[in-house]
Amino acid sequence: MAKKNLVTDPHRQDNESLCSSVFYKKMAIKPIQPEKIKKILVRSTNWIGDAVMTTPAVRAIRKNFPDARISILTKSWVAPIFSNSPYVDNLLIYDEAEKHKGLAGKMQLAKDLKQYGFDAAILLQNAFEAALITLFAGIPCRIGYNTDVRGFLLTHSVPCTPQIKKMHQTGYYLGILQGIGLKTDGLGLDLVVDKKYQKRAAEILEEHGISRADRLVGINPSATFGPAKQWFPERYAGLSDKIHEVFGANILLFGGPEDRELGRRIAQMMQHPPVDLCGKTDLEEAIALIRMCNLFITNDSGLMHVAAALDIPLIAIFGSTNPVTTGPKGLNSRIVRIPVECSPCLKPKCAKGNLKCMNEIDVDMVFDVVKELL
Repeated sequence: MAKKNLVTDPHRQDNESLCSSVFYKKMAIKPIQPEKIKKILVRSTNWIGDAVMTTPAVRAIRKNFPDARISILTKSWVAPIFSNSPYVDNLLIYDEAEKHKGLAGKMQLAKDLKQYGFDAAILLQNAFEAALITLFAGIPCRIGYNTDVRGFLLTHSVPCTPQIKKMHQTGYYLGILQGIGLKTDGLGLDLVVDKKYQKRAAEILEEHGISRADRLVGINPSATFGPAKQWFPERYAGLSDKIHEVFGANILLFGGPEDRELGRRIAQMMQHPPVDLCGKTDLEEAIALIRMCNLFITNDSGLMHVAAALDIPLIAIFGSTNPVTTGPKGLNSRIVRIPVECSPCLKPKCAKGNLKCMNEIDVDMVFDVVKELL
């Protein structure tokens, strides 16, 4: 019997019912008075994909506090997600590698934040440290989930129940606001590309003999958190060659500095040379280049959520992770996965050693979806 791939539309898996205001009213968290809050600090998450999935919450914060000045505290590599957001007034960089390194650095960060006179802090990041820093910064209203044994540090501690943990991450972050009686503004993602990076992306393509009129397919073969999230390099190579041969598309390989060798290996396997961008662009340039793609094919990764936020036709290959909670939310997104008994295991490496969830996804399965979207 022929095996079949499971191709899903992530919007059919949307668990907005878990995000209902009725559900959160049962928590009985004391509400806040938005009109009295003029300066807000939002603590961002630390990973690119997670940051993209917080953008509905950031938009909702602006809708609830239209006259407040909103600052986001973020690690430097995540900052581009918010740098052009119409809902953010100021970006503050958490330099954990140098200025804010160690206990002394975190005390310095708290001291720096105190100077801004924030009225409230909304902690989208779940760590104990995030709550402690805002306490030392003297921020009187501290809002977040009661994760990481930090509830006693918060003035508005929202219970992170098992039901909340089953939500898609976009709804999960919105749950913090709903837990204190604030309104949401839908689950749509936000990502704005600066015009200078749009221009730079066009220049990069021109350097490789590609015009704006050419068909582009982006391939992102990497993923953080271990190899269990990564489809096999030789299959990405085979798929890329097939796309080029059938559709005449130029193939762009995406990846960070740590993916240079992976990009080189895939390029060497291919019959038709791709444009290998692994480790050769910064995040702003990568985002602008993804925006120019006609299709983006990826593992479960930060760039997957970037493409979804830009509403680029997207194929996401899932194995060890859970598409219900971290799947792409773009309107043109499709998920390809095989529902094997051990998936999702959420482990960085396959405990069985055979990576069955990825091994059973072959090139033709993914190419069938390529034909649908391209």
